[in-house]
Amino acid sequence: MAAVQTLGLVTLLALPAAWVLRAAPRAPAAPGAPRHGSTREAVGRALALPSFRLLAAGFFVCGFHVAFLATHLPGVVAACGLPPAVGAWSLGVLGLFNIVGSLGIGAAMGRWRMKSLLAAIYAARALAVLVFVLAPKTTPVLLVFAAVMGLTFLSTVPPTAGLVARFFGPVHMATLFGLVMFTHQIGAFLGAWLGGKAFEATGSYDWMWYADIVLAVGAALLHLPIVERQIQPAAA
Repeated sequence: MAAVQTLGLVTLLALPAAWVLRAAPRAPAAPGAPRHGSTREAVGRALALPSFRLLAAGFFVCGFHVAFLATHLPGVVAACGLPPAVGAWSLGVLGLFNIVGSLGIGAAMGRWRMKSLLAAIYAARALAVLVFVLAPKTTPVLLVFAAVMGLTFLSTVPPTAGLVARFFGPVHMATLFGLVMFTHQIGAFLGAWLGGKAFEATGSYDWMWYADIVLAVGAALLHLPIVERQIQPAAA
């Protein structure tokens, strides 16, 4: 309860930033400026683009992974017969290395293609889960696993957002990234909900780990055909 109350206070302290960062009124477009089209047109172009759909499908998998871990990692620790404190430490390590991964991916985006980085992140998740499934379930193994998964936890967000901007530019970025985030949240719901259902039905999380591996490999492969180029808006 203390942690939740602290989170609420920090959120309230962040509210003034919304006022400071409020957008200035948009100036009328200059004569001869390129036409960007309406939001509806931008959404239609995005949904018609295969690379956008592949990106959204990959982000669905990301949501599945992160919500399952965030919700059920303490339950995984308990199922392994380890003390509850290990669950708290695992979540803490996950969050700590999430910071490292999110910062590191920003530097990597300046050197490698974003779709390649996303494919590598999902492949790393698949490998990490496979090794964890096969390894003995000890406290060091849980903490190392949490660290590796933390490195890949939200490091998918910058290249995913970057690809949306690469495809369509910044004008409709908020709406189009929101569409991709919508698929992420559907995956998050299924990851959290199915994790509970799988444990309820079988008494273990084994089938969720298998699903994690298959989905991660699938997401890695889905990003390979993505074409990183800007899509020009329709002519006026």
